[in-house]
Order: sequence, then structure tokens, then C-alpha cells
Amino acid sequence: MSTPVLPACAHRRHWLRAAAASVLAASHAIAESTPGLTIRFSHVVAEETPKGLALQRFKNLVEQRTHGRIRVQVYPDGQLYGDQDEMQALQLGAVDMLAPSLSKFARIGLPEFELFDLPFLFDAVADVRRITQGPLGQRLLDRLGRQGLVGLGYFDNGFKQMSANRPLLEPGDFVGLRMRVQASRVIAEQMRALGAQPVTLGFSETRRALAAGVVDGTENPISNFWTQRMHEVQSDLSLTQHGYLGYAVVVHQRFWRGIPTPDRDLLGQALREALAYGNTIADTQNDKAMAALRAAGTTRIHQPSASQRERLRKAVQPVHQGLARRIGSQWIDAVRYALAKP
Repeated sequence: MSTPVLPACAHRRHWLRAAAASVLAASHAIAESTPGLTIRFSHVVAEETPKGLALQRFKNLVEQRTHGRIRVQVYPDGQLYGDQDEMQALQLGAVDMLAPSLSKFARIGLPEFELFDLPFLFDAVADVRRITQGPLGQRLLDRLGRQGLVGLGYFDNGFKQMSANRPLLEPGDFVGLRMRVQASRVIAEQMRALGAQPVTLGFSETRRALAAGVVDGTENPISNFWTQRMHEVQSDLSLTQHGYLGYAVVVHQRFWRGIPTPDRDLLGQALREALAYGNTIADTQNDKAMAALRAAGTTRIHQPSASQRERLRKAVQPVHQGLARRIGSQWIDAVRYALAKP
């Protein structure tokens, strides 16, 4: 099957602007003729993932509580926009809400969000929530205002594991592999520190790239690995638990301020409930995916020993130092201080 050819960058930008103008014109026409509101919510993962289920819960809550006056159209699996263009689509008004991975905010001038990509920074999701649900997490969300965005909350997809067509348990196991990464300097540097070559690809392109041998391996929470059927093209999964994958729900300031205050309050409450639900089921969905993966029997599953994880941890320590040089050590110090508090 031939690979679709995407438009050149200039053409794609023109297309996005044209799409945004068309959508905004249609929105104005609808606003003039009906009192209702339709929110277009785009994301890049499957509906059965923690993110997909949380956003479906948000849709249901909003539509029930407004008796359908406010509708939420959820577009999963990159149906509208993918990793490479969803942030631009939001800024241009071609979509209304996104739930991008935290790495993506670095692309729009906020590299502090790459803190969450640091390998072996967090030992458990409870550690992550000490940041996201505390003053440092709010401080990061507030910085989105510099790019005309409003951050409405965080939620989890759990911890990432390494996959390839061989076990990845020691730094030497990575040498020479082409490893798919999302667009994050921290994650790219992590792979280089382990001896692999990082290859930046959109999430929706990853399975096809693995099947074609364009890349040799990748990292994912179990729920993403399973729902994207990566087990069909990766023979080995190593439970390295090395990094966290989380998201933030964002809207454009212009769109958010245009919603009447009572409706903003209703949407905010529904979203808080949906994110709490998503955080509750994140571990459950990963456990279900692991059970399904073991039952499928197509992928060997490896558990690193404590000494192997320690060697992996030591190998990637320069990544922490590199990010501190780029964003200032005060950010990493603030995370470590928050994690160390009793």
C-alpha cells in the first residue's frame, strides 16, 4: 500500500488557515441562528485508552447536563489532526479543545513541560500528581497563557515501557536501534544516551513504521501498545517503567472567553469529573491491556531486575543535566523539592 503524500509545510499551513476561516465562518452562522454550542474535541489515540474514555465521559456529562444544548464532538485516533498539526489547528480555531501530551507544549515555546518527559524522575503516578495537582502544576498551566491558551487540567496515561524485536533491559541492548519518539528533545536525548537513534514520528504513523522496518522500536504505556496493535509488529516488550506519559486539556483563550460564564463553569466541572474518572481508570486500562497482551501470546514480556533498571537510570542521567541547562535548574529543583516533601 502506498503511503499518502502530505502537503508541503507551506501548503499545509495555507490549508489549515483556510479550514480555520471556513470553520469560524460556519460557527458565526450557527451562533446567529441557534442558542446551542458544538465543541470539537480532537485527540490522537484510540477510544479505548484512558484518554479516549475520559473524553467520552466529558461528552456525556456535558450533553446530559445541558439537555443537548451544548454538544461535544470527539474525534479520536487523529481523525482530524495528528501530532504534527493539532496545536496549530487549535491556535487557528480549526478545533476547540485538545488533550495533547505534555511534550507538545515545548514546540510552542514552553520547554518547561518537558520536565514530565525526564526518564526515571517519577517512581509512581502518585509522585506525578504531587506536581500536577499542586502549585507547580498550576504554574505550568498558567504559562500557557503566553501562547493564547488556557490549560484546564491534567490527566494520566501511566508509565511507558520499551518495545522492539529484542529485549531492552540493559543500555547495550539499545545500541544501533532506530527508536520512534514523539517530538521531545528530552525523549530524543534519552534514546541517544542509551545508544539508539531517535526518529520523530506522529503517533498515528508509528505502527505502520514499525511494520515496515522504518523504525525498530518505541516506548508506550501498555494501553497504547495494545490498542494500536503494536503487539503484532513487536516481538518483545520490556517493562522498564522508565517514563511518564500524561496530557493536559487546553482551549484557545478566544474560544473560552466567548462562552458565557455559567456554561464555562458547567464545562469546567464536567471536565474535572471526567479527568478524575480518567485518572482512576488509567491503571485499570493498562492492566486490562496487559492481560489481553499476555493472552494474545504474540509478544514476549520481560521484567528488568532492580540492577538492570539502575543501570538504565544511570545511563540517562545526562538527560536531566541537559534539560536543566536549557530551561534553568530551578524547574527541576522545584520538582525534586515537591517530591521530597513529607
